Amino acid sequence: MGFVNRIGGFFGRIARAKFGRIEGIIIPLALLLAALTLRPYDPPIVQQMRNLVFDSYQRIAPRQYDATLPIRIGDIDEKSLNTFGQWPWSRSQMARIIDRLRELGAAVVGIDIIYAEADRTAPAAIAKNLPTDGSFDAAKEMLLRLPDPDQDLANSIAQIPTIIPFAALGTDPQRPQELPLRKAGYAFAGDNPIRYIRPWRFWVTSLPELEKAATGIGSVNADPDPDGIIRQVSLFLQLPDKDNPTPFYPSMTAEAIRIAQGQSTYAVKSSGASGVISFGEHTGISVVKIGQAMVPTNAQGAVILYDTGHQDQRFFSLADLMSPDFDPSIVAGRIIFIGSSSEGLRDYKPTPNEESMTGVEIHAQIAEQIFSGTYLQRPDWADGLEFVTLAVLGVILTILAQLRRALVGFGIAAFGIIGSFGASYYLFITRGFELDPLYPAGAAFLIFVTATLIGYIRTEQEKAQVRGAFSLYLSPVLVDQVSKNREQLKLGGENRDLTVMFCDIRGFTKMSEGLDPQQLTHVINQFLTPMTDIIQANGGTIDKYIGDCIMAFWNAPLDIPQHERKAVTAAYGMRSELVRLNETLAAEAAATGAKKIEIKIGIGLNTGIACVGNMGSKQRFGYSALGDTVNTASRLESLSPAYFVDLVLGEETAAAAPGFALLELDQVRVKGKNLPVRIFTGLGDEKVAQSNSFVTLKNLHDAMLQ
Repeated sequence: MGFVNRIGGFFGRIARAKFGRIEGIIIPLALLLAALTLRPYDPPIVQQMRNLVFDSYQRIAPRQYDATLPIRIGDIDEKSLNTFGQWPWSRSQMARIIDRLRELGAAVVGIDIIYAEADRTAPAAIAKNLPTDGSFDAAKEMLLRLPDPDQDLANSIAQIPTIIPFAALGTDPQRPQELPLRKAGYAFAGDNPIRYIRPWRFWVTSLPELEKAATGIGSVNADPDPDGIIRQVSLFLQLPDKDNPTPFYPSMTAEAIRIAQGQSTYAVKSSGASGVISFGEHTGISVVKIGQAMVPTNAQGAVILYDTGHQDQRFFSLADLMSPDFDPSIVAGRIIFIGSSSEGLRDYKPTPNEESMTGVEIHAQIAEQIFSGTYLQRPDWADGLEFVTLAVLGVILTILAQLRRALVGFGIAAFGIIGSFGASYYLFITRGFELDPLYPAGAAFLIFVTATLIGYIRTEQEKAQVRGAFSLYLSPVLVDQVSKNREQLKLGGENRDLTVMFCDIRGFTKMSEGLDPQQLTHVINQFLTPMTDIIQANGGTIDKYIGDCIMAFWNAPLDIPQHERKAVTAAYGMRSELVRLNETLAAEAAATGAKKIEIKIGIGLNTGIACVGNMGSKQRFGYSALGDTVNTASRLESLSPAYFVDLVLGEETAAAAPGFALLELDQVRVKGKNLPVRIFTGLGDEKVAQSNSFVTLKNLHDAMLQ
């Protein structure tokens, strides 16, 4: 709730803020400048939103799997475990699998299994664990004469081009760390990639005899983004080799592609190299050349995964491999990655098109992309294009918002957003470019909404100023009702039951003779302002000011329950306010040495049917009331001096306020009326009416009238 209240308060402050034309331009342009400034920093939230867009593209148009590509996965699946026994298998069993792949004509084998320790099923390991009793000496001697499984595997690896893995770690493995053997060289063009390739502090390698026998050694790392999804695989990583100026180590996929082409060197092109468009900026690695393959990468040397999703055709069971009926064409001339999809062994990771995919299949997909030349890439000029798009859209939409062309601006904003996404998606499916449509389009739209909101607030403030100006002449209630119902702004009226008030200053002509125009205006304004406030606070509508006279009425234009009582209450409030006003005027006169002024008023109230509505001409009209009820109220006000009271009520008004302290004054025939009417005055509210002094006075007064 606290957060909601803070948000509500924030927008409340915006709504109350005063916005002029300058602010309407400065604020959107400041937002645009902030968005342009933020873009080069590429904060994580922007990266995540951009990745979600590109993930959506891949789900809509995934890379199509091509079964003719020379990449397959030898799967340690449930069938293999049932055939060869529980994991881990003996290294001799893995040696037989490698020998079988060689016999069937596999081109390269990549083992996605790290053999960091000696085989615990080796005869020497078993002999070591036998009891020291002399009766086991013969058995130990026989076991020690048996072949070493690790050496068997090394011998098999040496017979076919094979990649042995290592893995970079985020934590210390608590064991001696020997750097992996380097099986390839490196050539660089442009900026030194050491500033871009990710460094690692810890790692784990395979057994030394296996590394020596292997043709290649590569990492099996596939690091997820902060949201856990694998979107890219680095071709190289960096280990702390102080004796080597280029401490880079390739991935298993890079090694497989290199070895398959019989190459010995990687060529890395970074910003500053010939043919790399970077506009003088240090944009990182651009292309890695592996034999004939020109592999576009991101700045850190990673290949963006163009995901096909899981494909069963990539896999064959290692149990089937050992069958005499196995089809040699499945592995002949191909790169074979060995990994596991078994529930107990699998290393599953989410990708853009799969909730979980084995790590070995991710490496196989990268190899497929390199062989087929099918890449996703974010060009070096992508940031510049997105920057310019945001700047142009932001400026155009800000200008349109200032012109108050909301619909036109919305149309252009919608066109800009749809166009940005459309162009981005088209370049994705035709060129493999990942261009972010969301940040420039979204930021520009936010700027447009802000500019439009400011324009709307400014318009409402201008309307409020107009309403405020009219409220000086009309009741705010009337102004509000007319603003909501414009059809009421026309000539015509209706008969309603009204309570009408006339309030006049006694002796105004004589009082005004002793004042100059400025002093007179000051006095009149000091009188009319609080009296008007009291009338409106009690639901009354100001009809007009006639010099020093106020005409008001109740129960129009809105229905006012018990309007007679509210009118009498307003009259009492005006009486009390007059006391305070006269004290203020006396203090002013004493301070300036001017003549003391004391205001006395007469108020007439009458209730009855009157015609109320917009009266006047087609050129100019005002909301007013006409009729006998109005005329009588005016006559009652003029009678107040004759009875030495400041308030005279008509009979209908008095009848509707029975609980008040009212006294009947007389029966009179007012001007324009043939029949006499009873008139009353009021001394106070219900509390006064219940006082002993008033009860005594009323009894004596009624007796006097009789």
